[in-house]
Amino acid sequence: MTLENIIKEKKGTIVDVRTREEFSGGHVTGSINIPLNEIQERFEEIQNLKSPLILCCASGNRSGQAQHYLSQKGIDCYNGGSWLDVNYYQSK
Repeated sequence: MTLENIIKEKKGTIVDVRTREEFSGGHVTGSINIPLNEIQERFEEIQNLKSPLILCCASGNRSGQAQHYLSQKGIDCYNGGSWLDVNYYQSK
């Protein structure tokens, strides 16, 4: 299944790893905000989310870092790139 289909069919959880300020300025409907610098301390919460996780941020850089870290820990996740791209896929 492609990332686009996972997003469109709401198969997982969209996690926005931008700061709270960035998230409050606009985000994907239904996404949750776990800033990149809180990933480690909120790991237990992350483990309980519906997987796969679709990680997004402003450009794909921070979500890529989060994806690398979480996949090393055994979490099923994808780097969705920019939240605007994820938002676009969800709206199709």
